[in-house]
Amino acid sequence: MKYWYILPVVILASLGLTALLRQYALHRSIIDVPNARSSHTVPTPRGGGVAIVIVFGVALALIAGLQLASLAQCLALLGAGLLVAVIGFMDDHGHIAARWRLLGHFFAASWALFWIQGLPVINAFGFTIALGWFGHALAVLYLVWMLNLYNFMDGIDGIASLEAICACLGLALIYFLRGEESLIWAPLLLASAVAGFLYWNFPPARIFMGDAGSGFLGIVIGSFTLQAAWSGSEFFFAWLIMLGIFIVDATFTLARRLIRGDKVYEAHRSHAYQYASRHFRGHLPVTVAVGLINVFWLLPLAFAVSFQLIDGALGLIIAYIPLLFVAVKYKAGEREGVLSRVD
Repeated sequence: MKYWYILPVVILASLGLTALLRQYALHRSIIDVPNARSSHTVPTPRGGGVAIVIVFGVALALIAGLQLASLAQCLALLGAGLLVAVIGFMDDHGHIAARWRLLGHFFAASWALFWIQGLPVINAFGFTIALGWFGHALAVLYLVWMLNLYNFMDGIDGIASLEAICACLGLALIYFLRGEESLIWAPLLLASAVAGFLYWNFPPARIFMGDAGSGFLGIVIGSFTLQAAWSGSEFFFAWLIMLGIFIVDATFTLARRLIRGDKVYEAHRSHAYQYASRHFRGHLPVTVAVGLINVFWLLPLAFAVSFQLIDGALGLIIAYIPLLFVAVKYKAGEREGVLSRVD
């Protein structure tokens, strides 16, 4: 870690840039005003996630120049991430039709997958799974889902930021212990950029991430998982385990709404974490609980899988079963009208 000093510089740069963006949002009245679908009650500036995009992008270009990460890795992350961020920024400042947003998301996912070289062979339960072109198509769908689920899960103060930091730092530690030096820097830089932003976004938030930031995090972290798979299936499963809270809540909620026939592209507040925040009458308990679950439940399982103490797919199932029970307990995907009778 010869260039470790880059990390505090990234944190400070993100901290300062977020402060500037907050002043800009206040001056231009780029404010998220609470409505019936909101999980907050106070008008709050939005668009602070742009700081994460800019700082991480510059830092990633720097480490590419220092040859701390491969050019292909950086092109995958920067190209896909910047396109998604631009789409999100435009949507934050106006409105883009859902079909055009989705088209841009598929293009960004395809770009990332091109540089990642597709979906590698995955080992699970002792079987080798090689899906070929079908696997590449699934990987594109996976990346589009990852960026959108991150957007869906960015609904209360600090939750999306803390999830990114926990996952990135957890896998960076695993990479360090396993000697995967080429994979360490990008997650560390992203965690640092998000940490600077989290100072302003921690409950009670003084600025929101916005679609530019949440979509960017989703596509970049999703790309991390596929890049890791080329070094070992165990790392792919470790990422999925660390992202378990977001994956389970968002996927279970979407499935339940689809089965019911709801318009899934419309704004709602029926995720488990949103019901939980209303049940506990605040964002802080839920955000802190997410961090604790990541550290004390998901991280040990990610370690066990990464060091091949248990099969990756089995570890994933073990990790997700309690999360699924939590999603059911907090009524993920249930019609919002039910809330008034149970909270």
